Amino acid sequence: MQNASKPLPSDPQALQNIVLDLQDQLAEKEAQVDQLSQQYQQLLEQFRIAQQKQFGQSSETSANQLGLFNEAEQTIAEDDTEAEHETLTYTRNKPKRKPLPDDLSRDIVIHDIPESEKTCDDCGHDLHPMGEDKSEQLEFIPASIKVIEHIRPKYSCRHCEQQGTEVAIKIAPPPPIPIPKSFATASLLAQIITSKYQYALPLYRQESLFKQYGIELSRKTMADWMIRSSELLTGIYQHLKTVQLQQSVIYADETPLKVIHEDKSRCYMWVYCTGTDSPSEHPDQPPNIVLYDYQASRSGQCAKDYLQGYEGYLQVDGYQAYEQTEATLVGCFAHARRKFIEAQRLQAKGKTGKADWAVNHIRKLYRIESEIKDMSPQDRQAIRQQKAQPLLQQFKAWLDKSALQVPPKSAVGKAVAYSLGQWHKLERYLEDGHLGIDNNRAERAIKPFVIGRKNWLFSNTATGAQASAILYSLIETAKANGLIPFDYIKHLLDELPKQPDNIDHLLPWQVNLIQNDKSQ
Repeated sequence: MQNASKPLPSDPQALQNIVLDLQDQLAEKEAQVDQLSQQYQQLLEQFRIAQQKQFGQSSETSANQLGLFNEAEQTIAEDDTEAEHETLTYTRNKPKRKPLPDDLSRDIVIHDIPESEKTCDDCGHDLHPMGEDKSEQLEFIPASIKVIEHIRPKYSCRHCEQQGTEVAIKIAPPPPIPIPKSFATASLLAQIITSKYQYALPLYRQESLFKQYGIELSRKTMADWMIRSSELLTGIYQHLKTVQLQQSVIYADETPLKVIHEDKSRCYMWVYCTGTDSPSEHPDQPPNIVLYDYQASRSGQCAKDYLQGYEGYLQVDGYQAYEQTEATLVGCFAHARRKFIEAQRLQAKGKTGKADWAVNHIRKLYRIESEIKDMSPQDRQAIRQQKAQPLLQQFKAWLDKSALQVPPKSAVGKAVAYSLGQWHKLERYLEDGHLGIDNNRAERAIKPFVIGRKNWLFSNTATGAQASAILYSLIETAKANGLIPFDYIKHLLDELPKQPDNIDHLLPWQVNLIQNDKSQ
């Protein structure tokens, strides 16, 4: 910069050059200040994001996960909060206890007064019955274990024995069992499988539980049973996969898994879903199928191999690996919204900004989905074209404008860039009423595996991980079809040894185990 104490030249051209030079230097300084300011904002955002991840509560965290160790206290606190809000509008009704199921067995216990007291204290006449006061209590009976002893009488020909000829011995064939030469019944295997894969109870804990009943059942034996059971169930798993790949829409996601005896430090469990989380009687609803697929990597070849030849819709997040498949990719508005929510959290308290506008606008799209969730796919598509399409056009215009106004490396800038980069996939859900607005179907399906992983931590071998994939698949598919997983797994293990090649009638939407179980 020019020295202020130095005399200025009298030549106008020289003065103009000095002014231009000063303007250039000032512009350079301003650019440096802007760059430093952006760096400061980026560092501040990174700090707040790290702070939120470590100490903050995720808005999408499941209440079941939050309440694992604080269920009673959390429930009471929620009830108090609800009561506080409700007193502002109306008097809260006293909660009523739900009646116990009628199909439970009942022991009737009558508590009557002695015969000597069945007279009136005033006149001495006999009292007559005028009604009764009834209450119910739920009794818990611990699990019982019994031994089923199979006896097969042998028969031979005494006449042939006396003649010294070869004696033919006749004996009934052994009953088909899930694991030959094992003492495990279908019910025992179903109990161990559901305890681990539905309720996340590791085998070493189950080992200690069996010891309480005087049964020495090592985790090594149970682990072998899990693998042998998965081999028996592979046929139905493959049949479910065949049906799944015939559907028009599949949801997919993946999560890491540690496998001890595997070359790679991080392996992955992929999940593929069709249908919804719960059974529906709507004729246009695709079958509810949840299938896990263990792979040693997260490369796109894994999804390509599983979906080989599939050309329908594949609803996923923004992970690029799915681009290698032949499917038509559909984006996830939940992921787009999540990035704006992250930017929203970085704002100063009491301040609103672009992130708030985006979150509120996406909320309008979800409000439409809430209104049409029970409609037919054709009606859903028609209403989306009418109501959602104008909102999407407005959102796209806002994204294009915001991309020119916000720093690209800021939280809002990254959120805008993600939505623009995924836009042709995000708006694709308008094309078909079978599609969802997001990929939450797959994220909910993979959550039981993530929760279970926190308990049993890792798989020992790739074989064990593959067995886990099959067993998780059948349990989650049973749940999605309204079946009790224990009953369904037991039914499969009972029936498959009898007729391993006839499995159409064993598909979860073809059986009615709930009524069968209650009738026993």
